[in-house]
Amino acid sequence: MADLKDELDTSSEVGALDDLPDRLPGEPSEPVTGPGEGTDAGLLDRAHALLVTHPVADGYSGLPWALRHLPWFDLELGESAVDTDVPRMREGHVGALFWALHLPEGLGGDRAVGATLEQLDLVKTVVRAHPEGLRLADTPGPITDVQHCGRVAVLPGPAGAAALGDSLGILRSLHGLGLRVLTLCGTSWASEAGLTRFGEEVLREMNRLGVLADLSGASADTVRRACAVSKAPVMCARSAALALRPHPANLSDELLARLGAVKGLCMVPLTAEQTGPSVRDVADHLDHVRKVAGPECVGLSGTYDAGAAHPQDLADASRYPHLIAELLRRDWSDADIALLTWGNVQRVLREADFTAREAQRRREPSTAKIAEFDG
Repeated sequence: MADLKDELDTSSEVGALDDLPDRLPGEPSEPVTGPGEGTDAGLLDRAHALLVTHPVADGYSGLPWALRHLPWFDLELGESAVDTDVPRMREGHVGALFWALHLPEGLGGDRAVGATLEQLDLVKTVVRAHPEGLRLADTPGPITDVQHCGRVAVLPGPAGAAALGDSLGILRSLHGLGLRVLTLCGTSWASEAGLTRFGEEVLREMNRLGVLADLSGASADTVRRACAVSKAPVMCARSAALALRPHPANLSDELLARLGAVKGLCMVPLTAEQTGPSVRDVADHLDHVRKVAGPECVGLSGTYDAGAAHPQDLADASRYPHLIAELLRRDWSDADIALLTWGNVQRVLREADFTAREAQRRREPSTAKIAEFDG
């Protein structure tokens, strides 16, 4: 237990970019410091150089809920009460970040809808208050533009399916307010039994709008059915390999292969609970997902500020170069790392946008009611 405690970052989790990072490729840097790593400074320099060109698109941040508990904060100056701020994202070469709108367990019905709307409002307020570091963006073109302007692109989502209140009108309203990802679990129409007929209609309407389906934590039957029904790529915003570590949100090899077959995206979380207590464990999961699902179907999910412990070498949003250095030590190619950090997220967003534009030509907004399908 002492060894495990030493390797974990156990700090409490309450919960851009005008110029290139201050540290330029080729400058002296410290070696990766994880116990027994042996990754040299040259690999860390290569990692920084790669990330300048191919920054991290981080699939999950719990920052919105964490910020609700702070009386005052300044993400551009730096905020020690959370794991994610602009200086650390600069240091970690984060170019885009999905800000989760998930709610505490047990919050449902009108309270879930209201709380999700409040979090969307908070996201916009925070971004407006930090114009030098953050910009809202929701499609691949604007995201790339934001990154080229030296800011971090913020995408609202994923939100929990309970936020819909079984109403497709609310789904459209949330999308109009900026929601880009919805997690399909925890409701009567997306449960352990899988997607119901109404759940499939929700997914079709998400495709029409361009809202991505997040299947992290969904039942195996839901994952299988969503992969079959969705015309746009699906994603798992924080799922690792079940074969390496048991966790309800981790995916079996069968589901990883299915996700790869439909060109979905598995974003591996950097947390001790799901991937293990060291940077090597996280890299093991990335190796496994790449092998089973394919290099075009793996991404990164920091899962910072979401109440999870992280490996000591991946304690906050500044530490991505240390993970990339470990992958370089394992002979990952520059091309595969570029897909992992930036390219795969861009592809999924582009395909979802294309699917939405095509669907809107053929399909009117759905007026379906849950009673018509599942009543």
